[in-house]
Amino acid sequence: MRKVALILVAGAFAGLLAGCGGSKEAPEPSPTVKEAVTNEGEKSEFKFENLPDLLLRGEYKTIYNHATQSFRNEISLADFSALVGNFSKGVDSLQQSSFMRLNGMELRSWTAPGGKKGLIALLDANNDIDSLQVRPLEIFPDTDAQLTKVAYEPPFKGDWFVYWGGINALVNYHYEYPGQRYAYDIIKVKDEKSYNGDPLKNESYYAFNQDAFAPADGVVVKVINDVPDNEPVGVMNEKAPEGNVVVIDHGGEYSFTAHMKKGTIIVKEGDKVKTGDLLGKTGNSGNSAEAHIHFQVSNGPDLFDGSHAIRVKWKNNIEDSQGHTISGGE
Repeated sequence: MRKVALILVAGAFAGLLAGCGGSKEAPEPSPTVKEAVTNEGEKSEFKFENLPDLLLRGEYKTIYNHATQSFRNEISLADFSALVGNFSKGVDSLQQSSFMRLNGMELRSWTAPGGKKGLIALLDANNDIDSLQVRPLEIFPDTDAQLTKVAYEPPFKGDWFVYWGGINALVNYHYEYPGQRYAYDIIKVKDEKSYNGDPLKNESYYAFNQDAFAPADGVVVKVINDVPDNEPVGVMNEKAPEGNVVVIDHGGEYSFTAHMKKGTIIVKEGDKVKTGDLLGKTGNSGNSAEAHIHFQVSNGPDLFDGSHAIRVKWKNNIEDSQGHTISGGE
């Protein structure tokens, strides 16, 4: 559970949740690739949804000119053109993989046929590109096809929003790490915002202090309940990455409900629980940048010691990738 460092062309993807993965270093732009910037690139109208088409047509200057000043301070037009030009070699099309608007930002991602290359970009409130990433993607079709034996309920009631989730590293940064490959980071959203009020206070976030429930019948095998919630929001606790957590054995499959609120967990190790039993309250403890639920199912009870995540089979065939709303039982 370390903060992830994405492979960026420029920008920091401000406002994205940190979670429980590892990191990769950004590649150096290839000095041998110097794509020409066309005059047409200066004339083309920019629409965010058309970003892949502009890139594949070589209109790098159009894209660059619609980036924030901080973006352009990080990378020159020549280096930007070289990097995205190298990425686009052999790519005939890019299909949208995710889309979401949150806290004044708009995020979209696209993948090439076969899923082995991806593009992700973040638009700010002024309709400027704040961050952009191009990268190779590793896919794991064998484990993608293996679902949990148990069908799980969401560990919450009402509507929650999938911030990180899905089966590529653009929509779910956990995906690169076997121990958390099919994990989710889930928040509550109202009017395309995750908070109302002072963004530095936990109580401002809709996901904070909500009830969390057992996702299936099982036996509680691990409880941590004494980790302080992070405040001001954005300061994370990497020494206790799970934060407050409940781990339940569902017959050889282990669910993890993490980052819960300090002192609110009401179950203890050895307790038998039924689907929908109250576990405690959601929080912002551990390696968490704002209040959310980290949920996953693994083949072992330790998140960091050799166990592998299993792709969750949800009851009612929930659409569980980034940008979708999951509804728990009332």
